Amino acid sequence: MDLSDEIRISAPRDVVYQALNNPEILQECIPGCEELTQNAPDELAAKVVLKIGPVKAKFAGEVTLDTSNAPDGFSLSGEGKGGAAGFAKGGADVTLTEDGDETVLSYTAKVDVGGKIAQLGSRLISGTAKKLSGKFFTRFGEIVSEQSVS
Repeated sequence: MDLSDEIRISAPRDVVYQALNNPEILQECIPGCEELTQNAPDELAAKVVLKIGPVKAKFAGEVTLDTSNAPDGFSLSGEGKGGAAGFAKGGADVTLTEDGDETVLSYTAKVDVGGKIAQLGSRLISGTAKKLSGKFFTRFGEIVSEQSVS
């Protein structure tokens, strides 16, 4: 499944980039995130509880960041395992473009799922993924905009 979107954040690009690399901010923005730890400068580990249709599962996963294009953007890849519920793996490319005092954050992501959650059907999984990414980026935009003003 492929996802893409863009949001406008009322903050300079450097502030947005720093926030995207701040585990505390990310944990607050990720729906269902119980724990987010930075194991290395380019590696995060997370524990997230998600409900996809009738399936609720706790996922444990790791994400690796490629910041070679900083601060214009970065890439990430990761995998999460949810026990009997299945797994999810994928990656995303994030681009940050300055537009005056604001930053346009655009992303494209590819996600593959397996196990019980894969049996739920692509429409339900796709709808849930879009809803979760929307929640993440809405909250992220609010936090970064608030921090930029203060």
